[in-house]
Amino acid sequence: PPPRHARGDDPCISSPPPSADGDNTLQVIGNNSTNAYAHHKVAIYCKKRTTIQMKFLLPTIALCLSEGASSFSITNAPQRSSSALAAAGGKMAVRPVGIGSAAPQTLITNVDLESVHDTSDEWIRTRTGIQERRVLVNEGTRSVIQDGADAEVHENLRTLGIEAAKGALAMSGVDPKDIDLVICATSSPDDLFGDAPSIANAVGCGNCPAFDLTAACSGFLFGIVTAGQFLSNGSAQNALVLGADALTRWVDWEDRNSCILFGDGAGAMVLSNGDGDGEDGFGVLGYAMHSNGGGYADLKCG
Repeated sequence: PPPRHARGDDPCISSPPPSADGDNTLQVIGNNSTNAYAHHKVAIYCKKRTTIQMKFLLPTIALCLSEGASSFSITNAPQRSSSALAAAGGKMAVRPVGIGSAAPQTLITNVDLESVHDTSDEWIRTRTGIQERRVLVNEGTRSVIQDGADAEVHENLRTLGIEAAKGALAMSGVDPKDIDLVICATSSPDDLFGDAPSIANAVGCGNCPAFDLTAACSGFLFGIVTAGQFLSNGSAQNALVLGADALTRWVDWEDRNSCILFGDGAGAMVLSNGDGDGEDGFGVLGYAMHSNGGGYADLKCG
């Protein structure tokens, strides 16, 4: 039978870290639950003052524009961990200081899908909250630095990542040369060897360590936690974390049950070493996370 949490009792998240005041924190939860048998989940505990920043963060992560609930949610009430699948976690002392986002130019609305499937805008909106999605089809162009000079190139996941990263760096005021680590969370990179190094180079981050990370829908939050370890232990002062995916490359557009769900885009965040005790009082306090691959065999259909 499916794991117990797949039947509605999700045991993922433990109580906030000991230093977190339950009335002064919130959780940002990412959940990859494309089926009942395997998923990643991670919660990041933040100072409550982060609420405003997170309202801007969430749209940069979401790959489909939604008027309703997304795959990320915010809750003030901690969930207790189950002994059946306990979450690993710990403290962090990092601060988000800048965010950026980018989406493809091609737009597909629910009305567009009505012309190819027996569905309707009302049916999709009421069940998913999605009104439209951006799709990467390489028709648009983006301005990027190529061979040391500005160039107009066809948009792809890398160029979306570059644009999102530039926006995050501009908001943060951090010099790209002062970025010590770049992580790109993606399940659909342009380069199977990793997009992070080329994105880092394109935005001027020099020769800092840069690598891709794959954790599906929870990838961006896993990236924040990973970067947070480098920042918290003092081996890095500033990190750039990206979440970028072009999942429509793998969508079966003849399957109306799945093609309505996915879109493409990129989001980025600059994180700096420091806690939430500063003048503005915002920061990441800690995290709790787990993965469950027990139903791997059930992922294969047919």
